[in-house]
Amino acid sequence: MESLTKEKLKIENLCKTFEDGKGAVSSASFTVNNGEFLSILGPSGCGKTTILRMLIGLIPPTSGSIYKDGEDITHFPPSKRGMGIVFQNYALFNNMTVLENVEYALKVKKETKATARETALEYIEKMGLIEHKDKKPNELSGGQQQRVAIARTLVLKPDIILFDEPMSALDIATRLTLRAELKALQKEFAITMIYITHDQEEAFSMSDRIMVMDKSVIVQIGTPEEILSSPATEYVQSFVVDNLKAKVDALSKFVGLSHDSNKK
Repeated sequence: MESLTKEKLKIENLCKTFEDGKGAVSSASFTVNNGEFLSILGPSGCGKTTILRMLIGLIPPTSGSIYKDGEDITHFPPSKRGMGIVFQNYALFNNMTVLENVEYALKVKKETKATARETALEYIEKMGLIEHKDKKPNELSGGQQQRVAIARTLVLKPDIILFDEPMSALDIATRLTLRAELKALQKEFAITMIYITHDQEEAFSMSDRIMVMDKSVIVQIGTPEEILSSPATEYVQSFVVDNLKAKVDALSKFVGLSHDSNKK
C-alpha cells in the first residue's frame, strides 16, 4: 500500500450554488491522501453530499477545480474518473440476481465481458455473499444489499470509492459489522475512501481524518485526535465533540450497570 502522505485528490475553491440555497458548497478546498479514509461529517443540508456528487461528476461545480493524481478532472464524465460510489439506497437492479447485479457493469465493457462472471463471483465471495448469489435484492436483508452494492463497486477496481451515508437505514449490529468490513477492504485493496455521514461515532470509529462541515462551509479538517483535543470553532465543539462525549457517557453508564448486574 502506498504512503498515506501521497496526494490523491486536490480540491481547490469548489463552489456550488442552488436557487433554494440547500446543499450549497462555498469555496471548499482540501486534499485527500492516497489510501486514506476521509469522512465528511455534518448535518443534513450542509453541502456534504453535493461535494460527493461533484467529485464523481454527477453534477458540475459552479466554480473551482478537482485534481486527481495531479490531473484536472473537473469536467471529466463519471466513467473517466476512476471512482466508484455506493449510494444510500444501494441502487440495485431489483429484477437481477446478486450475481447479475455485480457482473452487469463488467459485461457492458468489451475488455471485461469475457471474465465478468468469474470476477463477479470472486468479489461476491469476498463480501460473504456466495450463498446468496442467485437471490434477488428483495430476498436479502439491508446489510446484505449493502454488501452487494459494495461488491458491485469494487468489481470495477476504482482507486477511490465514495459512500453517501450507506449505513443510515441499517440496524446497529449490522452497521458495526460493516464498519469493520469497510476498514478491512480499505487495507486489502489499498483504496482511498471518502465517506459521507451525519453520525459522529461512525466518523470517529472509521476515519484517518474527518472534514467537518456546517452551512456549506468546511470548518475543520483533522485526525479524530486533533478534532477532539482542539476543536476549531464553537460549532465543532457542540456538534462533534459534545455530542460524541454524550454518546460515550450514555454507553459508559449502560456498561457500568451491566457490569454491576453481572456481579450479582
